[in-house]
Amino acid sequence: MSDIITEISRGILRVELNRPAQKNAMTAGMYTNLAGIFGEADMDESVRVVLWHGAGDAFCAGNDIVDFLKNPPGPGESPQSALINAFIAFEKPIVAAVQGVAIGGGTTMLTHCDFVYAGENAKFKLPFIDLGLVPEFGSSFSIPASVGHLRAAEMFLLGEPFTAARRQNSAS
Repeated sequence: MSDIITEISRGILRVELNRPAQKNAMTAGMYTNLAGIFGEADMDESVRVVLWHGAGDAFCAGNDIVDFLKNPPGPGESPQSALINAFIAFEKPIVAAVQGVAIGGGTTMLTHCDFVYAGENAKFKLPFIDLGLVPEFGSSFSIPASVGHLRAAEMFLLGEPFTAARRQNSAS
């Protein structure tokens, strides 16, 4: 079974991260595959919008740590940079439906979506401070632009989980 399932119907490309036992954690292969899916969808005139979600009870738990340690991103092209380039080039709307956890990259990838619908059980976390890592996917720019510098600093530097309601309240 594929780690990413796609289906197109009436102009909607449904993209499902499909590793529910691993909370849909991303492998290097999944980053590359997702970049290809977005690249192809951008050129496909029958695709008008992408609906992106995760299988099971999670959207995405970020990087699959075992795979990440085997395939760390380095200088130059990487699977993660291929995906960010695909996001930047993508000219059609991306709608994400988030249930359960969106951790690390599971949250930062969402900053490239046009609309994010978060279910009541959605929990977001930016654990970069705990991991000693730099935030990825341009999130050190996109999150402050969305929620303000003080709230973004709180999210990045404390690394505490937050809900969609908490994020929304900070934007006003």
